[in-house]
Amino acid sequence: MARAMLLVMDSVGIGGAKDADRFGDEGADTLGHIAAACASGLADKAGLRSGPLNIPVMNRLGLCRAAEASTGTHPAGIERIEKPEAIWAYASEVSKGKDTQSGHWELAGLPVPFEWGYFPNTVPAFPKDLTDSLIEQAKLPGILGNKHASGTDIIEELGEEHIRTGKPICYTSQDSVFQICAHEEHFGLERLYEVCGTARKLCDPLKIGRVIARPFVGEKPGAFHRTGHRKDFAVPPPGETLLDLCVSMKRDVFGVGKISDIFTGRGVTKILKAPENESQFNRTLEAISEAKDGDLVFTNFIDFDQIYGHRRDVAGYAGCLEAFDRRLPELLAVLKPGDLVILTADHGNDPTYKGTDHTREHIPVLAFGPKIEGRNAGHLQTYADVAQTIASHLALPPMRIGTPMM
Repeated sequence: MARAMLLVMDSVGIGGAKDADRFGDEGADTLGHIAAACASGLADKAGLRSGPLNIPVMNRLGLCRAAEASTGTHPAGIERIEKPEAIWAYASEVSKGKDTQSGHWELAGLPVPFEWGYFPNTVPAFPKDLTDSLIEQAKLPGILGNKHASGTDIIEELGEEHIRTGKPICYTSQDSVFQICAHEEHFGLERLYEVCGTARKLCDPLKIGRVIARPFVGEKPGAFHRTGHRKDFAVPPPGETLLDLCVSMKRDVFGVGKISDIFTGRGVTKILKAPENESQFNRTLEAISEAKDGDLVFTNFIDFDQIYGHRRDVAGYAGCLEAFDRRLPELLAVLKPGDLVILTADHGNDPTYKGTDHTREHIPVLAFGPKIEGRNAGHLQTYADVAQTIASHLALPPMRIGTPMM
């Protein structure tokens, strides 16, 4: 027994989900389509990146072999590694959604057994009794938005009116989410959190997965930008997760980035907040330096999804993958004998695909550490195999669902 690190590259799907058509995502392939765009020159961007997708560390670990196993096609422009250094596999999701919560909960051994609630792509998007109750209970002068929208676009559209009127901007997407955007200074950050807390209670009967506070600053369009003070008000997991199991056995769980929000703080003993990949990587290294034998470090790396996937920025997504790959040697350098790292994802978000939302895809699962020999672990039938693998590695009681890879 040593330590375990579960690192989630948010939205780095590898295509091929059998039920993708049920979600309107047939043919989506986040990694494969990014690699193809890079190989063809369509993802070249001056000052950012050029040429084939350059991810040598993840390729050596087996990322592209997992993608090939998932789709039948090796990612374009990238060398095919015959013997990857990690145990590599691809996994299917059995939960009924393609959202952050479903993916993370299933990775932690708890597939979501129910259908989330969603808001229709109409204007208005929200039921009148929901918005009327929110306005009354939160003592608001009204709301703006009330539709499906990109978070950055709707700030540009309605930011000035929000500052002038004091009405928060409310919007949603194809995900099970109610998002509230407000200015940190003119509206107030704590006030925004209070309004989101009220909205959380009102959304519970509708089975909405998350209410998200989206604060921003700036005084006019073109200068508005979101801050790192985002806060998720999520539904708590409906059963025991790997995190709960760790805590019950007196282990520390380091939640880096938005992990604590996703699990509503449950099962996280040490919270390390960070708003973007670079700082999340730094805090992951910090957590590893503090973690003791038997502890779990759990990180969500958000930029792939939040900044590039939803904005359908292929070059940006490719550059983000390359930047992340460049930092992986720092992680490898601090691992101790007995450590296990699982590098994976939670869903897809193909930047070449229609719309701006998540895509139902397989995910890569790469398990590595000192003296772990690489091999093909095949097709994992549920993300919960990840939790079972970690539970076994940390000498914890077995989870209810899942099969260990090792």
